[in-house]
Amino acid sequence: MSAVDEILASLPLDQLAASLGESPAAVEQAAAVALPALLGGLEANAKDPAGEASLARALAQHDGSLASGTVDLGQVDVADGDKIARHIFGAQHDQVVRQLGGVGGSSGLVSKLLPILAPIVLSYLAKQAGAKDGALGGGVLGGILSQILTGAAQGSGSSRSPGTTWARSSATCSVGCWAAGVAEPRVTLRPQASRLRVSSARLE
Repeated sequence: MSAVDEILASLPLDQLAASLGESPAAVEQAAAVALPALLGGLEANAKDPAGEASLARALAQHDGSLASGTVDLGQVDVADGDKIARHIFGAQHDQVVRQLGGVGGSSGLVSKLLPILAPIVLSYLAKQAGAKDGALGGGVLGGILSQILTGAAQGSGSSRSPGTTWARSSATCSVGCWAAGVAEPRVTLRPQASRLRVSSARLE
């Protein structure tokens, strides 16, 4: 099972859909394109040493418990999640939302999902990083994310909509190609190292 499928399987879709006023199918479709974009954005940041160091500090303050078993939505800090998503995508955040909305249902739904999914993705990454011994610098985090995204590209994709495939490319791959094999890249993810900083226990 790929990381994207694993995270999707941990989401209480009926509860999440009810809280957003959407159908479970629509939420699953939107989440299936938003998750690879979040992971791809984190990998782009981790390609830069300063960005990787920033991400390592953030992971130290987001343990893997949220992504263990079925996600408890009551434990998701949406305000923190909004900050995380905006730091991941930087000035391209609104473009990302529009492009993901084009392949995942609607921009409105994607914009509501990203702040919920971002802390879950960090928790999942913290859990994966915790399984590694030693420091997370020196390209270790970037390597973990690269493996996760390669797995997403090669996974069974049982949760995806018919005809949807993950495309794997470079760290500056567009959000569209992370999300659903969009032929023409329109938004390019570049490292936002200066934007991923930790203040107190949260990304700001």
